[in-house]
Amino acid sequence: MSSTSPAGTNAPFKPTAAELDLTTVEWKTTSFTGGNDNCFEFGRSGDWILTRDTFRRDQEPQVYSKAEVKALIDGAIAGDLDYLLA
Repeated sequence: MSSTSPAGTNAPFKPTAAELDLTTVEWKTTSFTGGNDNCFEFGRSGDWILTRDTFRRDQEPQVYSKAEVKALIDGAIAGDLDYLLA
């Protein structure tokens, strides 16, 4: 795994999913999926949060930091993302 940060930043390195051990990830969907297999699945690998599409489980998942996911959740609670469903 590389340990470099983006040029000119002090940001911690964010690995790709291929650089993480995904064999022990426990994938979960939210209770709002309704059993329709039309939702994202979430999992964790160390300090990283992963998402993947339930229709494309064979594709590499997206990797996010806890801070990124917190910002998303806080924004959703505040209504910042309501326009996406309008």
